[in-house]
Amino acid sequence: MKLSPSAQKVQEALHRRGFDHLQVQELSASTRTAQEAASAVGQIVKSLIFRGATSTRPYLLLVSGANRVDLPRLEAYLGEQLEKPDAEYVRRVTGFAIGGVPPIGHTQPLEALFDPDLLEYERIYAAAGTPFALFGLSPQELLQLTGGRVLALK
Repeated sequence: MKLSPSAQKVQEALHRRGFDHLQVQELSASTRTAQEAASAVGQIVKSLIFRGATSTRPYLLLVSGANRVDLPRLEAYLGEQLEKPDAEYVRRVTGFAIGGVPPIGHTQPLEALFDPDLLEYERIYAAAGTPFALFGLSPQELLQLTGGRVLALK
């Protein structure tokens, strides 16, 4: 099956990084929310984009679908307040629309902060460019792909 352009962009990013064994899938059911994705395939990793309030620097938070981010704790660690950016900012820094932001293949390099709860799972599923696309991998593979830093986010 031919992938949509955004999903194909993620598949190509996986290929460039040497992870050809990981395959993007497009589903008939939406994976736009963590609950929808979990219902569709199991454990999901959310790729959340936040912006530094002072630096305007983008941060990629890779969070277990069941968890919420403890913003005050994260802000204390980073040394700046964080803002939820608008859709235009997310698209500009990632190249993808909210609801399908993958953990890789972004327009610019993003610092990835990785929820340690993801390490409890054998296999996790990440968005792949659209609300209907995802790919499965191990938490260790996700850490390798993103260069993520494990940090308590909840």
